[in-house]
Amino acid sequence: MIQKAARDFAQNELKPGVIERDEHQKFPAEQVKKLGELGFLGMMVSEKYNGSGLDALSYVLVMEELSKIDASASVVVSVNNSLVCYGLESYGSEFQKEKYLKPLASGEKIGAFCLSEPEAGSDATSQQTTAEDKGDYYLLNGTKNWITNGGTASTYLVIAQTDRALKHRGINAFIVEKGMEGFTIGPKENKMGIRGSDTHSLMFNDVKVPKENRIGEDGFGFKFAMKTLEGGRIGIAAQALGIAAGAYELALEYSKQRKSFGKAISEHQAIAFKLADMATTIEAARLLVYKAAWLKDQGLPYTLAGSMAKLYASKVAMDVTVEAVQIHGGYGFVKEYHVERMMRDAKITQIYEGTTEIQKMVISREILK
Repeated sequence: MIQKAARDFAQNELKPGVIERDEHQKFPAEQVKKLGELGFLGMMVSEKYNGSGLDALSYVLVMEELSKIDASASVVVSVNNSLVCYGLESYGSEFQKEKYLKPLASGEKIGAFCLSEPEAGSDATSQQTTAEDKGDYYLLNGTKNWITNGGTASTYLVIAQTDRALKHRGINAFIVEKGMEGFTIGPKENKMGIRGSDTHSLMFNDVKVPKENRIGEDGFGFKFAMKTLEGGRIGIAAQALGIAAGAYELALEYSKQRKSFGKAISEHQAIAFKLADMATTIEAARLLVYKAAWLKDQGLPYTLAGSMAKLYASKVAMDVTVEAVQIHGGYGFVKEYHVERMMRDAKITQIYEGTTEIQKMVISREILK
């Protein structure tokens, strides 16, 4: 039922205008509002905090279906669910859950997760953004970049260094509100893919963050970032899976309609074998993604499974979308056939929530334990 609801929404609400939004880098504000009304922005949050109270498997089913049509919209769902809502519900205080989690889970507001920096990337141990303890508040200074929902969010989870001498034990996570004095948002990034997604740099210049907006105990920020990113990888793996599955479905349908040398191109072995490879790798990626979500739902360790799913599904997304363009031939190079956009969108899944190389580091560390 959840999968069907997401599929119907993607076809009826996301597909119309998706090419135009990509062309003009237009954020799908109206569609995101409706996603919130459907309960898709706080899927795994308890009903106590205005969430849908669903499991991780339901979440990846929704991510897959939305991503088949519009990865720019699905990444909003991913960040709000996997990073922001999950982080607040798992580690936030009751005050923080009441004030910030409730409107985020209901879709009334959108959140952003702020880890990446111009120099540090996703390396949480090398944060240049600082938060100086001033007693009743922290003074936040620094820059974050590549922040999804950077311009449209109202609530920002910001990772910053409080005590450099303590290294990763001197890092904290803070809740920052849009409109706080000294907090400015840079221009929107002009990206190759997920162009409808709202990606910005953020600047903090002596921003006063109340003490009650620190998440967890002093020095908890590094652990907070790592634990949150583990779940984020499952969401991005599901996004990559959806992009691949959507491109495959378009290529399959096109191959049955396009004729060459007197028969549908799907009847030519060269094309049929491409479709066979695409279907097989997609199914393998799907099982990896579902397994990672299932392990999370069971309360079992999922670090290894999540990284494997993210690593493999993102590769499949890239491989399948390239083949989908090839099967379409010249039409695959034209925007109205969607697959060229999906190929551009696929690449980001190998970069954010930890690059391919980072996933291999995590996987190797886990298997060598």
